Amino acid sequence: MPRALVLGGTGAIGRAVARRLLAAGWAVDLTGRDPARMPGDVAGAGGRFLQWERGDAAALRRAAGDGADLLVDCVCFTAVDAALLLEAAREATSIVMVSSKAVYLDAAGNHVNADVPPRFDGPIREDHATVAPGNGDYDTREGYGRNKVAAEQVLLDSGLPVTVLRPSKVHGAGARRPREWALVKRVLDGRRALLLADRGRGIDHTTAAANVAALVEVVAARPGARILNAADPDAPSALEIARAVATHLGHTWEEILLEDDTDPALGKHPWEAAHPIVLDTTAAADLDYVPAGDYATTVVEELDWLVAAAAGGPDAALLPPADDPFFAPYLDVTAEDRFLARRGGEPAAG
Repeated sequence: MPRALVLGGTGAIGRAVARRLLAAGWAVDLTGRDPARMPGDVAGAGGRFLQWERGDAAALRRAAGDGADLLVDCVCFTAVDAALLLEAAREATSIVMVSSKAVYLDAAGNHVNADVPPRFDGPIREDHATVAPGNGDYDTREGYGRNKVAAEQVLLDSGLPVTVLRPSKVHGAGARRPREWALVKRVLDGRRALLLADRGRGIDHTTAAANVAALVEVVAARPGARILNAADPDAPSALEIARAVATHLGHTWEEILLEDDTDPALGKHPWEAAHPIVLDTTAAADLDYVPAGDYATTVVEELDWLVAAAAGGPDAALLPPADDPFFAPYLDVTAEDRFLARRGGEPAAG
């Protein structure tokens, strides 16, 4: 039985990888800081939780044991993290590091976390320009992509069979930042209207954790040193995302598609993009990778998970808190209710 070790395995990607590999007959160990985050179905299928803090080299060596056929690192953010990973990876047949599309740079020198939105001239290939490698605080707008590039380089320069995956906006059960919550919360609150900036045209490519897992299974069987974009086979607009969420949850709301000159506080959503951001996934397809499904098909898992958590399910504690600063701009309906009242006095919720 082949063995996989998934570092940071209790998040969306780690859970999806574990489920996929367990179903295919692998033995799977998942590391994490909190055993409470270990999904019951993964444990029930034979997945084993190993407590581990990033930076604990001795614990990582113990987790790796005599080696794993597949080593997947979902929490490799810096060159230091990458160097630590290499200590445990020497005996692995295939190694996967989860990076990010945040590394890509447009012709004007802008990236997705820059003050000026990037403008790419089409789908982004893996050989596209990236930000310069860097160190320091990775949890900043400028530091995140630079640290990821530095980590990628350490791993790819090692001579080991490392596949670097660059996903975009990840969705899946267990996500630490489940962007669809900005819509699901509105459904649960009974909001009857949905305002979308820029007429909901924003496209920022989505990536299902289930699709990342399908790609991991492919590269496990075909180890090598490479970089692969990881994204859904379609690139839905914000309006298409909202419709997929509403359809699955059986909710109907009036779509109010706002023009550019409307109050910028209105209609904000997590997929805003001044110009489309789409990843080219041809290289993955050339490895005979077959996606688990398109956005509307794969997002169902996260939507059901969010609804169950909101109803007090096992992962209720993982829901974004009411004062979460990331979701605040999307869920503050004060200005929205004023707009709707001026528009005709119809209630926003019922």
